[in-house]
Amino acid sequence: MKIILRAGGIIRSGPERALINDYLKRAQGLAKGTGFLSLEEQQVDMRSAKSRAAQTRLLFDAIPSGAKLVIFDERGKNPTSRKIAQSLGGWRDDGISQLYLVIGPAEGFEPSEIPAGTVRWAFGAQTWPHKMVRLMAAEQIYRALSIHAGAPYHRD
Repeated sequence: MKIILRAGGIIRSGPERALINDYLKRAQGLAKGTGFLSLEEQQVDMRSAKSRAAQTRLLFDAIPSGAKLVIFDERGKNPTSRKIAQSLGGWRDDGISQLYLVIGPAEGFEPSEIPAGTVRWAFGAQTWPHKMVRLMAAEQIYRALSIHAGAPYHRD
């Protein structure tokens, strides 16, 4: 299964970019050994989309049908790191070829534009800056793959 972290907005430089790159590089190093084909980040320039609905469509239109979708939404479930790892492993084992983890626009996703069957996850009830959500998602991908690899990174 290919894991794609897709996010609205471009982060070119700064401390968040350095940390995101670090966690994605670490995760990529574990991917093949844990049965995941690859890991990729997609940054979507949202400046051309003038409404929340247009921004949401821009994020989802390029995702192929049949891909598994997870969005980060404050109203989503708050899975533990172990549950995230179990979900990724289950989808991989079920033959899902592509998993998209999608971080939406600043105003949130337009509910009517979210595809049916989309899973919703949250990083708690707080409101987080999008750069931090992207960093936390990258870290959780790495953590999930390290759990699958049996690495000592995650401690229960």
